[in-house]
Amino acid sequence: MKKIGIAHRRIFRDGSKTYFNATRFFPAHLRRDVYVLYAFARTADDYVDRVPQDQIGFEEFVSRYRRAVRGTLTGDDIVDSYVELSRRCSFDPDWTEAFLRSMRMDLEKPVHATLPETLEYVYGSAEVIGLFMARIMGLERRADRPACMLGRAMQFMNFIRDIQEDNGLGRVYLPISESTLPDLNRKNAEAQPQEFSRFISEQLRRYREWQTEAEAAYNLIPRKLRVPIKTAGDMYNWTGTVIARDPFVVYRRKVKPRRARIIASGIFNSIAC
Repeated sequence: MKKIGIAHRRIFRDGSKTYFNATRFFPAHLRRDVYVLYAFARTADDYVDRVPQDQIGFEEFVSRYRRAVRGTLTGDDIVDSYVELSRRCSFDPDWTEAFLRSMRMDLEKPVHATLPETLEYVYGSAEVIGLFMARIMGLERRADRPACMLGRAMQFMNFIRDIQEDNGLGRVYLPISESTLPDLNRKNAEAQPQEFSRFISEQLRRYREWQTEAEAAYNLIPRKLRVPIKTAGDMYNWTGTVIARDPFVVYRRKVKPRRARIIASGIFNSIAC
């Protein structure tokens, strides 16, 4: 199990600076569970984000997951440990199916033009992650809705922050039908700067609405477990503030907090929460 923990930690560390550093404030036994969850999600996501996409690798990954669910030890540490975690924490199997369905959308559906289309993708790619986390932390069922909203808000911020990266993959996650822009390519955004800024402002408003709903329920999380959740949320709020000041920053750089900012926020929250 020690070897598996190291492998999962490495995947987590390499995949997300914000989540990884915020997770350091969890108790050790929960940290490992979060590593297992993130490693499963990140590995699936990596198959569909490669250039070119690795559809065969993704389908083989899904096949190993289904065999593990039926009780077969597959030899894939990422899959086997995730299935053990899902059983121990009573994950609803439909949540994992929703996650895999959203990952498959990245292979088949590059553009999500309307808000319902976007939210369908977001449910599987992010809201269920909030549900998984709620079960790992042992929260009451009334925390499920806020957990979903936190996942939704953070995913929306990722969509805004990663516009340039997603352009390179030929993807549009934000509901572009709400804008007169034909797409989110930099040239078209610069041709209609006011419209692009208005569109981003509206997506940031949505983020804040969902994030505020999630934050209102932080009291449902035990104090020791609240610190990493609030720290990650604070970093996403910081990202939103930076982008709100200059929406075109998303074309120049990927707006992400430095490790020192994340750790400082975690220490502050450890005292203040």
